[in-house]
Amino acid sequence: MNIDRAVMALAGTLTLLGAAAAAFLTPWWLLLPAFVGANLLQASITGFCPAATILRRLGVPIGRAFG
Repeated sequence: MNIDRAVMALAGTLTLLGAAAAAFLTPWWLLLPAFVGANLLQASITGFCPAATILRRLGVPIGRAFG
């Protein structure tokens, strides 16, 4: 798995977890998917993705988008 797919998997997982936690616990958990969405939007505009930086340091192979 390269960084591109790992970032998408991480974003999808955090979004689903935040939505599920909001449904079963408290609506405040909706802040998590909102943060993920804002980060994805920011990364699409600036080209800088904090998750990709962290994953690169953890040794995940570089992909095409976050190279």
